[in-house]
Amino acid sequence: MSFSEFDLDPRLEKGIHAIGYSQPTRVQKLAIPEALEGLDILASAPTGTGKTAAFLIPAIQYLLDFPRNSPGFARVLVLAPTRELAYQIFEVAQELTSFTDLKSGVVTGGINYGSHREIFEKNNDILIATPGRLMEYMEAESFHCENVEILVLDEADRMLDMGFRSFMSTIAEQSRNRKQAMLFSATLEGRGIIEFSNQVLNEAAQIDADAPRRERGKIVQWTHLADNIEHKFALLMSYLQSEEVTKSIVFVKTKERLELVVQFLQSQDIVATYLQGDMPQDKRLKAVERVKSGRSNILVATDIAARGLDIVDISHVINFDMPRSADVYVHRIGRTARAGAKGYAISLIEAHEMGVVKKIERYTDQTFKHRKIKGLEPKHKEAAVPVKRKKPHKKKLAKAAKKEEKVN
Repeated sequence: MSFSEFDLDPRLEKGIHAIGYSQPTRVQKLAIPEALEGLDILASAPTGTGKTAAFLIPAIQYLLDFPRNSPGFARVLVLAPTRELAYQIFEVAQELTSFTDLKSGVVTGGINYGSHREIFEKNNDILIATPGRLMEYMEAESFHCENVEILVLDEADRMLDMGFRSFMSTIAEQSRNRKQAMLFSATLEGRGIIEFSNQVLNEAAQIDADAPRRERGKIVQWTHLADNIEHKFALLMSYLQSEEVTKSIVFVKTKERLELVVQFLQSQDIVATYLQGDMPQDKRLKAVERVKSGRSNILVATDIAARGLDIVDISHVINFDMPRSADVYVHRIGRTARAGAKGYAISLIEAHEMGVVKKIERYTDQTFKHRKIKGLEPKHKEAAVPVKRKKPHKKKLAKAAKKEEKVN
């Protein structure tokens, strides 16, 4: 199947080919025809399967079919949970519309308010925004949703998890003149996402776009037991100096740990880019661009980068620290094996992290294999893992005592 079968505007098709898309992915095959019919969309789609184009292509086609009659605010509004994801959607929108007169804008936190003035003062067809910052502009009456004809909520499950539900509901309510809404989520499981979709969508076409094997990629996962942080540093160096690790993301759990790892790498004359939550937006964008362009092949990041970061050629994800929850682990390792490629996820585990490892194994229905590097074997081996022994219940103790009495 090719994109020409969707009967798209030639200018949009030209943008699709220029961006390098040859044939639609599964989520695009399923979502685009339904969206072109004007139906609301409720889609489950894993990251890295082309979902951005799945909602942008029909939205752009609508704008080309029904040109703007009068000046006004954006007609297509896309909400995204993180700044990184918002800018990535913006880049795809710009490329897809490069042969049209359509204008796109992006509004996120971390940017000076004055920088966004032009987006609201001039005609803007597609606006990509994070919910919190958009609400600030709405409350200041710098932006109104009355002109929104298509509302897209990307990674809606993540936005709900981040506590944006009230903002999302307000934006959806004020976009009451819309003709279409599309909600994309990594999973449709859970009461929260279903309740919210029922609130926002109207007789939606439900799409379960579980990617086929050729699009899914394969992530090979294993762990290393580490005695302490010095042992972790030695294991990390072993991998970063390996020829197999061409481009990597090293995940840590806190800002303090990030500083520690970056300082260590600098002491070893290894240049690494870093990404954390309180960085100014311009520095965050420059950091991502350095890794994308290949000027830097190591990114040290807190979990701000675990979702929404799309760098196609990440060969390895290294968990220097284990995350606090199993779902964050899944999002972290999803930064590799993009677009059908093979990737590797390596976790360096100290004894106190074994609890979350067990949770991840249950969550992902797998058992991690422990590997060793010659010369860097853990001194205490598996014995380094503390085993919690349950105290015997009082009733069981009494029962055992009775048995002993009978024997005696």
